[in-house]
Amino acid sequence: MSWQRQLTFYDLIRTRGMDALVRNLNPWWEGLRPSDVPPVQRWPFEATLHGLKRGLTPAVVLRGPRQVGKTTLLNQIINQLLDDGVDPRYIFRIQFDDLPDLRRLSMPIIELCDWYSESVLGMSLARAASKGTKPYIFLDEVQNLADWAPQLKSIVDLRTVRVLVTGSSALRIEAGRDSLAGRFTTIEMGPLLLREVASFRGFGTVEPFLPHNGLGPLRDKDFWFRLREFGELHSEVRLRAFEAFSSRGAYPVAQARIDEPWEKIADFLKESVIKRAIQHDLRMGPRGQKRDEHLLAEVFRLACRYMGQYPEQKLYLDELRQAMHANLGWQRVLAYLKFLDGTLLMRLVEPLELRLKKKRGAPKLCLCDHALRAAWLQEVVPISADGLGKEPHLQDLAGRIAESTTGYFFRSIIGLDVAHFPDRGTEPEVDFVLTVGEQRIPVEVKYRKRIDYTDTRGLRSFIEKSAYNAPFGVLVTLLDEKGTDDPRIVSLPLSTLLLLR
Repeated sequence: MSWQRQLTFYDLIRTRGMDALVRNLNPWWEGLRPSDVPPVQRWPFEATLHGLKRGLTPAVVLRGPRQVGKTTLLNQIINQLLDDGVDPRYIFRIQFDDLPDLRRLSMPIIELCDWYSESVLGMSLARAASKGTKPYIFLDEVQNLADWAPQLKSIVDLRTVRVLVTGSSALRIEAGRDSLAGRFTTIEMGPLLLREVASFRGFGTVEPFLPHNGLGPLRDKDFWFRLREFGELHSEVRLRAFEAFSSRGAYPVAQARIDEPWEKIADFLKESVIKRAIQHDLRMGPRGQKRDEHLLAEVFRLACRYMGQYPEQKLYLDELRQAMHANLGWQRVLAYLKFLDGTLLMRLVEPLELRLKKKRGAPKLCLCDHALRAAWLQEVVPISADGLGKEPHLQDLAGRIAESTTGYFFRSIIGLDVAHFPDRGTEPEVDFVLTVGEQRIPVEVKYRKRIDYTDTRGLRSFIEKSAYNAPFGVLVTLLDEKGTDDPRIVSLPLSTLLLLR
């Protein structure tokens, strides 16, 4: 055993003044509140607060891309706990992005909790919990710590605390699933939902159409017809919100700061969301191995360029070899695509495999927000009917963006199985296939003013094959007008589909 003593949190207190830094992150211990907390609450607020206070598991994990409001929601929950009369000393928050020195500790979460119980509570966590209220521990951006999950497990297994964890990396959060099996509930938070855009901009309030108690309603064709009617009922708010979404995307800063020109918002998204993910979240791999930052940026550029599509291997390799002047292999490129998927900035929608095949198809690329594409490529493409009316030459590109938006929206629904169905000889392509239980729901995006009989060929072909168990399909359109007279197909505009949640 080495004679050298490992660095401890108390070493950091002496050498870096860490005690003061941690106390500054917890101003309520001094009778203060979190500063600059907006009054508008995002949709996960109630679910997260309920899970934290009375959930079946001792920990809640809130994951999502950077800058979607996870830290803001965390602070809103702390404010609510204080309003509910929770003793301020029973609330402990650490933002790991603000305290990089903590990564030098061997077990930072455990050491921090030991310091907290000794220096703030003046008693053990178990003793504090025995007095009637379990301490609340908030760990912001915890995925950047090595072995965070086993440390958290050792704390929650004592059943003396309630924990909220936030993270910007699905890969690193999922890596802790085995250690924390049965101990945490996951809530995924992406950019603003369309009804949240309406709320942020003051256009009005719309309740979600899909109930919170499961995905069963999706199997009912009448549910989709009622969703279309729901969109018509809220048409004024819906169309105003969709116009705002079309022009500035769904990141909270873009909709909350309409006083700032798009160019400044685009620069912020590039620096604080995209580059931060590439240079910080993805730069370091396992065991300190560095990933190629240039390759990550180029792969993300291709994802933006081909969003809503599923490019073949040759296209990726040809474009990357030309851009980087290097001989790259497909497995490395695919690994980098999966890394980007892990940041939740994009989602890879895999092909539906109903039969064993020697060669799997390529994944479809779906970005979390078309504003990231506009910022990274410096190319603004409207997706609203009015915007496209002024720039009709962008119709095809807008269709790809609409398809990407649809795919990411479906993938953001926890528990919903989403795939795409490539062209298979005699069977035409279907943009997405949702699987709920044993039933499948084919979804086709046709984002143009005029839709004819041939545009529903893929849906009709899929529905007519009894082996696929798809009694009906969904056609996503640009306009409110019905896109088909086929009674087996429910058509509705993208703006109405986005009111599902």
